[in-house]
Amino acid sequence: MAQTIVVENLRKRYGDVNAVDGVSFQVEEGEFVGILGPNGAGKTTTLEIIEGLREADGGTVSVLGLQPWPRNSALLPRIGVQLQSSSFFERLTAREQLQTFGSLYGVPAKKADAMLETVGLTDKADVQVERLSGGQAQRLSIACALVHEPELLFLDEPSAALDPQARRNLWDVLREINTDGRTIILTTHYMDEAEILCDRVAIMDAGTILKIGPPATLVRELNAPVRIGLPSGVLTETDARALPAVDQVGDDGVSLTITTHDPSPIITALAQREALDGLQIRGATLEDVFLTLTGREYRA
Repeated sequence: MAQTIVVENLRKRYGDVNAVDGVSFQVEEGEFVGILGPNGAGKTTTLEIIEGLREADGGTVSVLGLQPWPRNSALLPRIGVQLQSSSFFERLTAREQLQTFGSLYGVPAKKADAMLETVGLTDKADVQVERLSGGQAQRLSIACALVHEPELLFLDEPSAALDPQARRNLWDVLREINTDGRTIILTTHYMDEAEILCDRVAIMDAGTILKIGPPATLVRELNAPVRIGLPSGVLTETDARALPAVDQVGDDGVSLTITTHDPSPIITALAQREALDGLQIRGATLEDVFLTLTGREYRA
């Protein structure tokens, strides 16, 4: 497949801080790629350099075969950018907002209604942007980034501060956009979002990429134990320890938890005992990978 983005040894420094320190990766056409990392990891700076909003101190960037810096007028119509915080023109309706953005690219005004339908805002076409909810404003922001039908879309924490229902609705929109063939680059703090949406994720910290790959592959490589939970009283701790392939057993009075690297024989044994009622199985997730690579220390 064609490579939409090629980044080699990218560097950006602010005083004594290496915000981006030797980042290299590629994105293929039609991929949905997530960039994850704690606060200050360099995610947004990396995106802004690729988008042509900032000049790199070193390294090379190719976007759709072109250099984004100095600001490349040939590239701008081919990319869409949704920043961390979006500003709209005051007192315009959702439709007028899209028509205004579209006019910058020579897009016919009638295209606004089609984009509102794409992001599920048809019923808000005549509502002023100040009256939209947080989730609706985020969807309108994405529509503004898509109104000129770019080949490549950048999304910087698009679901930040959204409630669970609005986030799920946004995911549906993003899946549809990607299914249409557009390449999407996403930064997010939500591990479930990245795990569900992305073909590959890059985990960053201290300006470098620690690991990159499909979420399921990164989780599998972690080789983390599986936790099997049962309501307390179904088995005693002694009986649980006697099951095959058990690593650890704990009982907090509410749940009995069995930790293992090989859950199959344990589940078989529990089935033979007719002890599957209320059983819960938790494997490793992308969040476990993230915390293993970046640590658990809180960062403001």
